[in-house]
Amino acid sequence: MKTQARRPVDRDFDKYAESHQNGTNKIIHWICVPLIFFSILGLLWSIPFPHLDFLGRYNGYLNWASFAIAFSVYYYYRLSPVLSYFMLIIIFIMAMGIVQLEKWQLAGGPSIWSVCLVIFVVSWIGQFVGHKIEGKKPSFLDDLKFLLIGPIWLLHFICRKLNIRY
Repeated sequence: MKTQARRPVDRDFDKYAESHQNGTNKIIHWICVPLIFFSILGLLWSIPFPHLDFLGRYNGYLNWASFAIAFSVYYYYRLSPVLSYFMLIIIFIMAMGIVQLEKWQLAGGPSIWSVCLVIFVVSWIGQFVGHKIEGKKPSFLDDLKFLLIGPIWLLHFICRKLNIRY
């Protein structure tokens, strides 16, 4: 019988899962990982982007988050095209949320960066509480790529539940 080699994405999920076995830590991650991803997009989105004449009427549609999105989706695509497509949908939804924060800011609400900074700090505290409960250090302390693996690690559970091969 021929054994099938493990794909890099599955090896990354196995390594990531080593420090995510405790049920409470997993629940915390289901909440905090998407919030951290959203807050980082929002923080990058709020950094002023220069006006570029060649963009013409499309100025304002490109920002620093655009580069992070392009990089992360490319990285995800290299690991699993299916998961990258799901991440594109999730990023689109998050971008809609950030646009709503922009509208709120323009209407006199708090700045995007301040809202996202609060979300980021609270979510990171949550992550470290989860790892304290787990009794293991976060995966990204060994390898920074695990900061990007977290969101698709969660998505792979949804794919499995829906019987979608990722």
